[in-house]
Amino acid sequence: MLAIKNLSRSFGDIKAVQNISFTADKGEIVGFLGPNGAGKTTTLRMIVGYLQPDSGLIELDGENVFDNPLAASARIGYLPELNPLYDEMMVDEFLRYIADLRRMKEPNLSERLELVRDKCGLDEVWKQKIATLSKGYRQRTGLAQAILHNPDLLILDEPTSGLDPNQILEIRDLIRELGEDKTVILSSHIMQEVQALCSRVIIIHRGQIIVDDSIENLGSYISGTSEIVLELEAENPDFQPWLIQYPEVQLTEIEQKDEHLELKFTIPVEMDIRKELSAYVLDQGWNLISIYKETQSLEEIFHLLTSQEPFYTEEEILEEEEMLSEGDNKPETEEEATSLEETQEPSNEEESSTKEQQ
Repeated sequence: MLAIKNLSRSFGDIKAVQNISFTADKGEIVGFLGPNGAGKTTTLRMIVGYLQPDSGLIELDGENVFDNPLAASARIGYLPELNPLYDEMMVDEFLRYIADLRRMKEPNLSERLELVRDKCGLDEVWKQKIATLSKGYRQRTGLAQAILHNPDLLILDEPTSGLDPNQILEIRDLIRELGEDKTVILSSHIMQEVQALCSRVIIIHRGQIIVDDSIENLGSYISGTSEIVLELEAENPDFQPWLIQYPEVQLTEIEQKDEHLELKFTIPVEMDIRKELSAYVLDQGWNLISIYKETQSLEEIFHLLTSQEPFYTEEEILEEEEMLSEGDNKPETEEEATSLEETQEPSNEEESSTKEQQ
């Protein structure tokens, strides 16, 4: 299980992530969403160990990932949004290089290479230079390196970017399969993809988590109500006797549609009165055409929840991140580092002098 506890990260004056907490279990595919500049990518980079948090914990099965970074890395697979590949290598050569970095050995190595070659659809380009690959095949290669070592935690940032519709369906099927026995964190701007793969969604905005719930419950964060749409054939139907039994329900609209009526009932989001409403219609002898619960799309809900401007732009956070990772005063050679340590560490005589003064 992945557990994030009170995680924070700043870049200079920019508070990218502010005290966020959430968990994700084995066998769960969690959608991790947010607009550009929300802190989403920064959070993912901290989980995989690329960035250190200012405060908070990241745990895998109760163990802090920063206590033993190499052991944690062996359990994590990561496909970043900007898929880094070595253009001069062939696909199989690149994957063998990744396997070597991860210290994978035979016979498991050959088995895993054959598996990702098949599952990611790389057979046609297996001996082809990465520089000549289409964007779709580059994305497949990136996904292959992420799952090559059979990680327990899989973090996918825009995994179907650049794929055609057929390829998208194939990769979605693969992610579903992987999600059966792994913890999967899926970040995507394609809401249909999130709806198709995830049962739960976390939305981060302005560095803070504003939603952590099932997709079905997201509408409650907007209005707290849902709408039942009823279509029937009847003349001047009277619902007042039925509404008296359900004071929480309101009949908000009646509209003539060709040869039938369309009625809309507003109900609390946790309530569902379709069964009772259908029974009343049939008892009155009216002809029931359809009844359904109308829900807002994930795109609409996401837009309404994140319509405020972020504290910073994506370009600003990347600039700050690069500046801090490079370090203005970082020594370039081992000799410079040794010299710097000697100038910063007090000598024994200096320490003694300091103690006498104290």
